[in-house]
Amino acid sequence: MTMTGEENTAVCPACSGRIKERSEKEYKDLMNRLKRIEGQVRGLQKMLEENAYCPDILVQVSAVNSALSSFGKVLLAEHFRSCVTEDIRNGHEEAVDEMVALLQKLMR
Repeated sequence: MTMTGEENTAVCPACSGRIKERSEKEYKDLMNRLKRIEGQVRGLQKMLEENAYCPDILVQVSAVNSALSSFGKVLLAEHFRSCVTEDIRNGHEEAVDEMVALLQKLMR
């Protein structure tokens, strides 16, 4: 996983190898969303440990799924506005094919 600043710059083996420099605001927004999702998942673990009623857990599972979906939508919009737009402006027409392939994967 690529990190910002002076931190570890190892790239995730499942990733494309490309990186994206994010503004501090974008980074904080995305990180805050992920931390909230992480807290929701911990809440699910606690509910299970405490033998919560199945429908109560399922409602929280739905909330986590919704939060992840929202995170993905924000990230996709930012990718399109920045990376894809910049690639096209720089004459990298293959960015359109990459975006189409990405959308096909996301719509499975």
